[in-house]
Amino acid sequence: MSALAQNEIAAPRSDLRRTGPLLAIAVVALALGAAAPWLVPSQLTLSLATQAIFDALLATSVGFLVLQNGRVSFGQAAFFGLGGYAFGVLLARGLMAPELAFLTALALPTLIAFLLGLVFARIAGVAHAMLTLAVGQAFYEIAFRWRELAKGDDGMSFNLPSRIFGLDSSLLQDPSVMVVVAWSILVLALLGLALFANSRMGQIAAAVRDNAERARFIGHDTTIPPAIVYAISALLAAIAGLLQATYNGYIAPQMFHWSLSGSALIMAVVGGAQFILGPAIGAVCFFILKDFAGRFAEYWPAIVGSVLVVVTLVMPQGIVGLLKAGWLRMRRQP
Repeated sequence: MSALAQNEIAAPRSDLRRTGPLLAIAVVALALGAAAPWLVPSQLTLSLATQAIFDALLATSVGFLVLQNGRVSFGQAAFFGLGGYAFGVLLARGLMAPELAFLTALALPTLIAFLLGLVFARIAGVAHAMLTLAVGQAFYEIAFRWRELAKGDDGMSFNLPSRIFGLDSSLLQDPSVMVVVAWSILVLALLGLALFANSRMGQIAAAVRDNAERARFIGHDTTIPPAIVYAISALLAAIAGLLQATYNGYIAPQMFHWSLSGSALIMAVVGGAQFILGPAIGAVCFFILKDFAGRFAEYWPAIVGSVLVVVTLVMPQGIVGLLKAGWLRMRRQP
């Protein structure tokens, strides 16, 4: 690689000075998550928190795509649904061992997203958004109409085996356990995404996002790094879908619907898609708002629209962006 190319993409900044604080924060967050069942004894609250974490994982997958590739996806639910459906169908049909079904449910969406990413990386703007929407809805139609697969629009319940990876699988349907599992996965995922963003591959993907022609001119591949980002994003969505399907013991075509992708995108925007942590924060706030506004179900679309307008006008960088700006102002004051 030329000296110019080496200078254009700085050396990875994931040294001890940068990763040390991240690791410390992750350890504290994991400890707090492990203590959640004792700090919050209500099973209902733990169950709601578990669902909020599933949403946070999905929103994080959408936000990561925006952050690293500068692309908006309306088809992220396709990978969320694939994660749940692959696991549920393989178990219900007895096609493979539970552990292998678990791994397949993660590997299949990741591989599909990487292959699609090789194409999607060459398309930008509205065309990209519409293409992801079309792909997502194609998966929805398959799940909705193919009754032999998983009972079509009725959805399908499935039973977990007695043990998975040597562990009592019934614990995965206990909110006091699943909330810890889901929280731990979310924390580790956020840590991994932060490290990736500061790695050489992450910086190349960001360079392609900012100016693909310039990145190509200085010798960087402009297809593989964005495709890897698509794959990582899909893996996160698949994990969320797999966890939700495992927790509920149920899969349905709604897991693929574009409205789920749209909700995840709104969560990312509300929290701040320009930040690793933003979408997760947005998902929690969105979930709380949805639960609070449940009594006004008929006005829910208007409430969501109003919140989105306010956030766009008042907090264009989302909640995390607003908090960051406030923190910087405080530090500047004598």
